[in-house]
Amino acid sequence: MKLMAKVSPVLFFRQVKQEVKKVTWPTKKEVVQTSVMVLILVAIAAAFFFCVDQIFGFIVKLIFG
Repeated sequence: MKLMAKVSPVLFFRQVKQEVKKVTWPTKKEVVQTSVMVLILVAIAAAFFFCVDQIFGFIVKLIFG
């Protein structure tokens, strides 16, 4: 078991602030584009699974009457 070094809260938050400055934040355009893509892919996946569910339901009805 590895023990972690104790860091004072002030030092911890300074380190967090330094790390946050290194982050490359996306532009508004990138956020909108990726959000739209996610919504489109979720809709496609939902439609696909709906169709598969309907097909399986039809097959089960045929088998069990």
